[in-house]
Amino acid sequence: MCGRYRLARNVYELMEHFGVEESDLNWEPHYNIAPTQEVVTVRQNAREPRRELSLMRWGLIPYWAQDISIGAKAINAVSETAASKPAFREAIRRRRCLLAADGFYEWQKLGAKQKQPYIFTMQDGSIFSLAGLGDRWKDAQGNRIESCTVLTTTPNALLAGIHDRMPVILKPEDYDLWLDPGVTDPAKVAGLLQPIDARLLQKYPVSSRVNSVKNDDPACAERIEISEATPSLFG
Repeated sequence: MCGRYRLARNVYELMEHFGVEESDLNWEPHYNIAPTQEVVTVRQNAREPRRELSLMRWGLIPYWAQDISIGAKAINAVSETAASKPAFREAIRRRRCLLAADGFYEWQKLGAKQKQPYIFTMQDGSIFSLAGLGDRWKDAQGNRIESCTVLTTTPNALLAGIHDRMPVILKPEDYDLWLDPGVTDPAKVAGLLQPIDARLLQKYPVSSRVNSVKNDDPACAERIEISEATPSLFG
């Protein structure tokens, strides 16, 4: 599962990473992004061979949904079954996207009521992309909301001791295939939905500040020291 992540980069850094030439995106660095918030996504223009940055609500609301509440339950989609699920099967055919990130959080259960949060980043601290699906929904007043979900896969060796799922992180060389609006057969992109090589990632413990969505500052992602009395993944 991916339930919190970080994108502490400005628009110019995002444009450079994703090869976007122009953007009027309004984005400030965020350190504790939570479901139902707006997130930065990347899509391929359907008419021209160029990528676009946009904001979408995290938590996919299918176009056929009766109300917005379904989105809070669809922040993640299981990659192995997304093509057959009513909420995601059309999106994986025609509305694939990327969610820009530079870190994501997971919690290791230590006891009945205790969990230790960790942040996972690329070894070099660079921007990366979560494989996503998007959709467009209109409420009764005709207001349009664009929303998205994060695809998950089985954990790699770095995640396995913490959670039984992890977000799909795509390599930059795979962005074109994933975003290509001309590829409508899910089988042609299924090979991309694999756990990333654990050697490309690093993890370290962070404070419980990240537990609250009210906290959104650099301290959420700062490394902390774990006492010897606290069970550790590194032991």
